[in-house]
Amino acid sequence: MSAHQQLHRRLGTFDATVIGLGSMLGAGVFVVFSPAAALAGNLLVLSVVIAGAVAYCNAVASAALAAKYPTSGGTYVYGRKQLGEWPGFLAGWSFVTGKTASCAAMALTFGSYVAGAYAVPVAIAAVVALTAVNLLGITRTALLTRVLLCVVLATLVFVAVAAIVGRHPSADGPLAGSSGGPGGVLPAAGLLFFAFAGYARIATLGEEVKDPSRSIPRAILAALAGAFTIYLALALLLLNHLPGGELAATQTPLLEAVLQSRLAAGAPLVQAGAAAACLGALLALITGVGRTTLAMARERDLPRPLARVGGKHTVPYAAELAVAAVVILLLLTTDVMTVVGFSSFGVLLYYAVANASAYTLASHPGYAPKWLNAVGFVACLLLAFTLPAASVLTMTAVLAAGVAGRWLVLRLRAGTASDA
Repeated sequence: MSAHQQLHRRLGTFDATVIGLGSMLGAGVFVVFSPAAALAGNLLVLSVVIAGAVAYCNAVASAALAAKYPTSGGTYVYGRKQLGEWPGFLAGWSFVTGKTASCAAMALTFGSYVAGAYAVPVAIAAVVALTAVNLLGITRTALLTRVLLCVVLATLVFVAVAAIVGRHPSADGPLAGSSGGPGGVLPAAGLLFFAFAGYARIATLGEEVKDPSRSIPRAILAALAGAFTIYLALALLLLNHLPGGELAATQTPLLEAVLQSRLAAGAPLVQAGAAAACLGALLALITGVGRTTLAMARERDLPRPLARVGGKHTVPYAAELAVAAVVILLLLTTDVMTVVGFSSFGVLLYYAVANASAYTLASHPGYAPKWLNAVGFVACLLLAFTLPAASVLTMTAVLAAGVAGRWLVLRLRAGTASDA
């Protein structure tokens, strides 16, 4: 790899932790509890614990691998190094396709919160603005993520206080029954798992972290511990405040918790916090997808021009601009809120490859024993195949298209080489 393609190490442990936590406390925290409660009912807390346990398996595998391979690309790179080119490609393609769709959904969620009927143009403006921030360098990305994370944390504290002080007298009445049960615990855990998946962003930024063998594991585990504590506390408070079917019936559970409380006047603060969460998650997503795109282009699994790095702040500008262009295209041409369901299956497959890669390491750090990698691999596949069939089939088709495309390109390259 030529020197001009290298990114610079500018992130410390704290900044890396902030980026990971900002990803995990994105817009999902404002919406994920409702569909999870619809599946698991009053067993929602058990789903959170299972999701957190699977996330821990994946996090320690990612931490061990990122410490050994501190370069951009995350599991795409780890899969190639430890398992071979095809598993690496499968992980990278799953991540890039699934998370690009998630970027579009996150942008549209932001637009819906702040502009209503003008959601799409506002979403596009957000993508353009955040891409511009990324092009100013990774330290600017970390700074904006830190600001947005403070807003989100303040909002979550306010929601927690609203739930603790209790329901407004006018909201008292018969409580709706739960619609979920034991059979929905694993599917709910599959949904909740993605609330914890932001630590992948730390691994994909491995080339830009100072002292990576020390900083990356610490940042990943700290971000996961913080997110797990917050999600578990919110699940307990929400179940107590909006029991059973009430929690499952609303599309905005945290906003509903405030509206049903004695602090209902603070509802606009929750809306502002949700908008900030969308921006924080979108910023981290664009950054992570751009770095994985960069890594795949370096290995010619995506067009080589996407590997260009440069500018005053040494950023992968070609990959960043390409990701932004595809996200904007999705916003203009598709109903992005319906096409992102398949990304759940893709991300679980991505982490299955991460666990398999970590399992093959010659030595394992104390926080990531070999048996835990095996548990993480099986758990990822188990959660993946409990997802709705439509999501599984859609992502399988996308993966098959990528595999077929790569196979055809390799055949063409081999033919060209033999002719030469």
